[in-house]
Amino acid sequence: MSLTYYFLPTRNVFGEGAVNEAGKLMKSLDGTHPMIVTDAFLAKSGMADQVKKILEDEGLPTYIFGGAEPNPTDKNVVAGVAAFKEQGCDSIISLGGGSSHDCAKAIGLIAANGGEIYDYEGIDISKNKMVPLMAINTTAGTASEITRFCIITDTRRKVKMAILDWRVTPQIAINDPVLMKGMPPRLTAATGMDALTHAIEAYVSSAANPLTDAAALQAINMIQKYLPKAVANGDYLYARDKMAYGQYLAGIAFNNASLGYVHAMAHQLGGFYNLPHGVCNAILLPYVCEFNLISNLNRFRDIARAMGEVIDGLSTNEAADKGINAIRRLSREVGIPQTLKELGVKPEDFELMAGNALKDACALTSPRKYTKDEVVELYRRAYEGDWVDSTL
Repeated sequence: MSLTYYFLPTRNVFGEGAVNEAGKLMKSLDGTHPMIVTDAFLAKSGMADQVKKILEDEGLPTYIFGGAEPNPTDKNVVAGVAAFKEQGCDSIISLGGGSSHDCAKAIGLIAANGGEIYDYEGIDISKNKMVPLMAINTTAGTASEITRFCIITDTRRKVKMAILDWRVTPQIAINDPVLMKGMPPRLTAATGMDALTHAIEAYVSSAANPLTDAAALQAINMIQKYLPKAVANGDYLYARDKMAYGQYLAGIAFNNASLGYVHAMAHQLGGFYNLPHGVCNAILLPYVCEFNLISNLNRFRDIARAMGEVIDGLSTNEAADKGINAIRRLSREVGIPQTLKELGVKPEDFELMAGNALKDACALTSPRKYTKDEVVELYRRAYEGDWVDSTL
């Protein structure tokens, strides 16, 4: 029997006003001169300055690095490391969604270990303890604020590198729903579907265990219930708060059970076309789930129930199908595009992307083994919207 490892940040803070604890919490990590890693929008909108003031009110001089792009690249990391050194910083606060968190993790990884980010692609390659890292979340989806995953685009190969390293897990994570009120409906939908994908892939993962199962099923149930509400009214703090918990639970699940071919394939779309990760996941999810059905029908029946479907009296096959249809229906309800064609993806790239997907670290825990031709076919179906159920 194999061993089970369980990874989480040491401390997590939830609720309205949680961000106001940032200064005290950073001091508890012995950070004295933090650098805020964020994106250009948050750097200009005033939110980064708000966090900077909270830190400086605690006597912590703070520098804002606003160079995290939506799909952070190796170039962003180089620029961030240079700024970290030039400003004499000794700790990092990531502010934003997955892009800011991943960029911050990569910067901290290089600051502590040296070398280039390409050196750390793979699993647990770093040797040195990270600089103090605290993550302040502004989206409800990626859960990067609590995970050991760091995804960085290699601009040379047009590939998203998957860095899995327990040392890049932030020591503290803050989820304040007030910071999430400004998310527009489209971003709310994309990040929410990303979280749903995390929970579903973790639940059917070959590395799933009772701890991740409990988190995944609760996450699926919360997300299907509260994502439409958060999309419909971004100022509805109750729904924002529940989505913060839902995406966090999904993060617990995939941080420990890992993922599958939805992410392995979506990473290639992001690397080739710089597309929104959550949207790519949402489009691919029902197709990959359908292909994975035979690997464990009982698990997909459980997913249907967690999605709020009434499955009493149905066969396991019927219940599983109903769960996948519920995923597609939710995606449509919150306004996600339904085909890769709508995103400008090119069929001539399917072969190369499929080959790269087979090598992606997320593919290792897929419940079903894939061939290159099968991945190409899934890309094709998602491109065309080739779905057999015409009732949706």
